[in-house]
Amino acid sequence: MSIRELCALLTNATIQGTTKALSVSLTLQDSYSKARSYQLYGRSNVDRWISEGLIKVSDKKIDRFKLEAIAAASNRRTYLPVADR
Repeated sequence: MSIRELCALLTNATIQGTTKALSVSLTLQDSYSKARSYQLYGRSNVDRWISEGLIKVSDKKIDRFKLEAIAAASNRRTYLPVADR
């Protein structure tokens, strides 16, 4: 295992551990409002993810786990102009 792989694993473990600890202590919510999602990830990104069907809004709430997973995933291809794809 290379140093880069080890660093990536440790970083990922730290993020997941912190998220789990905050969720258990009820500091983090299970869902965000649409307005909060806009603040965190930008209105155009959230609206694009909704229009592409990547996330769904139910009762004016968006699942935090799905939103974070989609934000972390690389989906740049979907918003580049046709000439740049």
